[in-house]
Order: sequence, then C-alpha cells, then structure tokens
Amino acid sequence: MSNDRLPPQAKYIVGNEACERFSYYGVRSILTAYIAMIFVRGGAEPGAAERATAKTIVHLWVFATYFLPLAGAWLADRLWGRYRTILWLSLAYCVGHGLLALGEGTKWGLYAGLAFLAIGSGGIKPCVSAFVGDQFQGGREHQLTRIYNLFYWSINFGAFFAFAFIPDLKTKAGYSWAFGIPGIAMGVATLIFWIGSPTYLKVPPSRSSPPPDPAVRAENRRILLRIAAVFAPVIIFWALYDQQNTTWEQQGEQLTPCVIPLHFWNYTLNGETMQTLNAIFILIFIPLFTYVIYPWLERRKKNPPLLWRMAIGMGIIAIAFAAAAWLQSRIESGEKLSVLWQSGQYALLTFAEVLVSTTGLEFAFRQAPASLKSTIMSLWLLAVSFGNLLTALITSLNRHDDAATGKSVAYLGPTQEMIFYIALVLAATCAFVAIAKRFDRHAAEVKK
Repeated sequence: MSNDRLPPQAKYIVGNEACERFSYYGVRSILTAYIAMIFVRGGAEPGAAERATAKTIVHLWVFATYFLPLAGAWLADRLWGRYRTILWLSLAYCVGHGLLALGEGTKWGLYAGLAFLAIGSGGIKPCVSAFVGDQFQGGREHQLTRIYNLFYWSINFGAFFAFAFIPDLKTKAGYSWAFGIPGIAMGVATLIFWIGSPTYLKVPPSRSSPPPDPAVRAENRRILLRIAAVFAPVIIFWALYDQQNTTWEQQGEQLTPCVIPLHFWNYTLNGETMQTLNAIFILIFIPLFTYVIYPWLERRKKNPPLLWRMAIGMGIIAIAFAAAAWLQSRIESGEKLSVLWQSGQYALLTFAEVLVSTTGLEFAFRQAPASLKSTIMSLWLLAVSFGNLLTALITSLNRHDDAATGKSVAYLGPTQEMIFYIALVLAATCAFVAIAKRFDRHAAEVKK
C-alpha cells in the first residue's frame, strides 16, 4: 500500500467525528435561546437578564466539556486506552441527549442532560484527536497535516448540517425532536467507530508499559510546562471564538432575518442559522489551505512555522470582533439591518480558526511524548475550557442590580464589551509571540 494514501481506518474515525460533531453542535445551535426561554417568568419574551443568564450557562457548560478531557486523558493514558475510553464514554453522550429531549422545558432535564453531555463529549475529546495521530506511524508521519485538516473538515461537515437544520427542526417540531435527532446521530457515531475496530492501531495505556525512569519523567514534566506556556495565551482566543454561539447569535436576533426561497421550502437565515456560515467557510478554507496555500508557500520556502500561523490567527480574530463591534454600534444607533451583515465577521472568525485550531492540534500531537499524547491534547482543550470560563465570569461581572429600578443592568453595553475583548486578545497575541520566540529558541538549542 502506498504511503501517499490514507490508511483504511481513517474513514471510520472521520465518519465518527462528523456524526459526533453533528450531535454536539446540534445542541449548541439552539441552546442559548432554549435556556433563555426556560428562565423567563410568565411566558414573556427573554430580556437582557435572561439572555445574560443563558450566555453564562452555555459558557460554563462548554467550560466543563473542555475541562473534563483531563479525566478522559487520564483514563485513556493510564487505565483503559484511547479506544475503550472513546467507545464507553460515547454511551454517556447518548444518555445526555436523551435527558435533554425527555426533560424538555425543565431545569432538571437541562442540567442533567448537559452534565452527561459534558462527561461524554469532554471525556472522548483528547482521545479522538490523539487516536487519529496513532494511526499514522511507521513512515506515515508526513500525512499528519493532511489528516488533521481532514479531521477538522469532518468536524465542520457535521457542524454545517447541525447549524443549518436543527434550528429549523426546533421551529417545526419542538425542542424534544431538536435534541433527540442529534442523540440518534451520536448513536450512529458510536456504531461507526465500533465497526472500524478491527482496522485500528490501538496503543495500550501506560500501565501496560514499563514505568519511565526519573530522567524521562523529569523531561516529560519540562515538555508539559513548555507546551502549557504556549497554550496559555490561546485561552483568550477561545474566549472570543466561542461567543459566536452566544453573543453573535444574540446580535443576530436584533437583525432582520433573510428568507431564501428554495424549491421545497423557504429557508430562514437568522441569529441561530447564521452560525452555519462558520461551518461553510471551514469546508472551503481547509481544502484551500491544505492543497493550495500551504503547498504554494512551501514551494517558495515561505510557509510560516506552526506557532507563527497561530499568532497570525489570534490577530485576525481581533479584526473579526472589530467588525462585530462596528455592526453592534449600528444596531444600537437604531439602524434596521439584514442579518447578512454578519457574514464578514464569520468569514474572519473562520480564517482565524483554521490558523489557530487545526494548527494547534498538529502542534500538540507533534510535541507530545508517546506516553502523554492524550494528556497534551487535553492541555489544548483546557485552553478552550478556561476561555469559556473567562467569558462566563466577565458576563457575570458585567451585570449588577440597579438601585433605582431593582433590575439587572450591564456596566458595559454590547459594543463596549466587544471592544474590551478586542483589547484583551491583542494583549494575548503579544504575549503569545514572546512565548513562541522563546519556544523556538529552546527547540533550536535542543537540535544542536
């Protein structure tokens, strides 16, 4: 078999990831509005306080989802191995969808469902991304960039259908079906993964290997600290990025929907369905970068190193939020604008995502010692976790009870809050560049 072709097991992992991401983003596509509805009293429309509560809960849930990879990585690296961890925790994932669907409109259904989703999704996250890399040993290492871009493409293939159709399904059939269909997709994802079992290269957990000597353990700790330092500023990137499902969705609700007449039904672009643009742009940008831009730069020996791609991406997300702040200022001035005005900020956000997220996955796998690959992947996901925790904290701290009216009001309005995040990510970008320079100097010294 030619090493230029992907191994046969790749199709099962990519197919599993597409279905799993459909299930995850199917929930995220409607979760913010769903939570705001639950917290409304007396059947009124959600106000600023309910929208802030929904935004806080969503980001806390994403925080938990991306924090639990630490537990999943420990199970995979120490006890079960990556294959069994993925298979078994996928069942908890399915339970979470079922609880959301069966407990529609209740707080117990919301909290219990989100808890099981966080355990399932969070537990398998570091294992799946490391499991992909496990399949590319024995001379296939040169295919890592290609497979991680394909892997990320499959994530957004699933996300596209989730954002495109689940909000519409919610409108037509209700939240039970809108949460239930992603649950069925998660069951399909688990089945696809299980079918591919005979083809996988299964790296045993570290308990099956001799314990490393003290020198190796010390070096592993140094590697962990260096990589953690690189990932620390990326926390701010994720604090901005994941607001597309909360702040930007709520911004879209203030804009005029756009109805696209199709042959069999009229499709409505609104605050929820505009999130589809991120997935569409990913499906376009990843092949563009993988097969055109990166090879073109490589031929001219101008392809930036991994960390410098990430630095560029962090700068671009600041521009995306500047576009969102400009649009928000026009909304606040009373202009009636189409939701299509959000297209530019979604394009910039996705451009930044390709440079930061796909590159970060490759960097994490390449730098990780063999015994700690899931752990290093969990560090990458931990940056996403703390980014969402930061957003939840800022959202909570930005509100206070007005003494005169007794209502919850914000210190910073939506536009001012976006400007605050822009300043935050620009500072983080400067810190990332300094850390990247130091990391590159250390890597150069090691090679000598």
